[in-house]
Amino acid sequence: MTTKGTRRQFKPGFKKDAAALVSEQAYSLSKAAEAAGTTANNLRRWIKELKQGESGVRLDAGERAELDRLRREIKQFRMEK
Repeated sequence: MTTKGTRRQFKPGFKKDAAALVSEQAYSLSKAAEAAGTTANNLRRWIKELKQGESGVRLDAGERAELDRLRREIKQFRMEK
């Protein structure tokens, strides 16, 4: 019988530093992931998330809350018709 492990959580600064190994120091994805103590898939996702955040594609918490609120309002208005 195996026990479930807990998922490791990494701070945003750590993720940014790990991503910088690939983008700024020309590490390969696998070598950077190994140096950071994570998987290549995690590092690939962190790089993608950082790029989206820098380009404005990704919504911050306030924008997400506003979007959810507006979607609820639209749904309510459609039901009132």
